[in-house]
Amino acid sequence: MKLVVGLGNPGKKYAFTRHNMGFMAIDAYTNVHQLTMTFDKKFQGEILKHPDYILLKPHTFMNLSGESVHAVMSYYNIELDDVLVIYDELAIPFGTIRIREKGSAGGHNGIKSIISHVQTQEFKRVRLGIDIPHPSSSKDFVLSKFHKRDKAQIEEIITKSINIIEDFIEGKPFEKIMSTYNG
Repeated sequence: MKLVVGLGNPGKKYAFTRHNMGFMAIDAYTNVHQLTMTFDKKFQGEILKHPDYILLKPHTFMNLSGESVHAVMSYYNIELDDVLVIYDELAIPFGTIRIREKGSAGGHNGIKSIISHVQTQEFKRVRLGIDIPHPSSSKDFVLSKFHKRDKAQIEEIITKSINIIEDFIEGKPFEKIMSTYNG
């Protein structure tokens, strides 16, 4: 069983913000495949259970994402090797995708929470670049909405995210996924 997690913050207030890139990727995947996620209190998030995979959007707010991820992993006995986390990344240019098999949190509170709950940094991740113009304003920046001029780049990165999710669910070798989409 595969688990694909998109990180973000729940609620309309955060719907099109930079910090919700993970939610946007999961939403796009469900829209393309005409799937519906439902909220499950037990997992503190929106979930879709398919026979071969689970999609998750934690509703714990970003800083507590690990609670929801750990709950789903424990309940369904999902191994870390079968987990993929998609999230926004300040440290890489807007529109760029970086896929890794492991790594530090790099200052991302959602990833810090997941690392804390699963007790390792070794899980697969898709980092969607949002860049930052001024490092001192990172909190305000990640919670701000995208500009209309960013629409084409967002659509491109989200389309690639859908393809990455499909490849991961289909069981393609992760090294192949990385070589195809990194950059």
